[in-house]
Amino acid sequence: MSAAAAEHPLHQPSLLELAERISRDFEGCRVEIIGSQLIVSPPADGSHAESLTDLMVPFLAAGLHGEQARVLQAIGLWLPDGPSDYVIPDLAVVDADYRDHLAEHGCYEPAVFRLVVEVTSANHRMDLMAKPTVYAGAGIPVYMIIDRRNRRVRVLTDPQGGEYRVHAVHHPGQSFELPGSIGALVKLEVDGILGPEV
Repeated sequence: MSAAAAEHPLHQPSLLELAERISRDFEGCRVEIIGSQLIVSPPADGSHAESLTDLMVPFLAAGLHGEQARVLQAIGLWLPDGPSDYVIPDLAVVDADYRDHLAEHGCYEPAVFRLVVEVTSANHRMDLMAKPTVYAGAGIPVYMIIDRRNRRVRVLTDPQGGEYRVHAVHHPGQSFELPGSIGALVKLEVDGILGPEV
């Protein structure tokens, strides 16, 4: 090894640095770190965005976006499992004082999240298989999956030991209520939030 190489070692970027670079270079892609692995998802399609907008309407009507809680899209959630792990749920209901709980990398502490929502798209396996463990491990009280591919809505509650103990599955034609622990009673119709088939 030459003296020049020893004096100027190559900088090995951290996962967070790589995530920032990808986010900057590929605008619109969602970059997350789960289990110390970098996950990059393509930009969402119009049906995905429409499902989120349709879901926000009853949340706002129930008063969840006010003095006690806020309804936010794509807010970073810092995960306790890894040194640099974070996710960006499609939608979240958080405590109104979430800004006081900034963790790292523009993400917020799990304790301020009341509910997280993922709308499945190209990465549906991640939303259905990996993220339940991630969100339960972070203690998120309610995880709702709008599963467009399988035409159902899953509501997972009671996180304990890295898993959700209660799983409710709702099908087209059904309506259901979210747990009052999110801050308001919200009744949803499956057909109203699934959107068109993908």
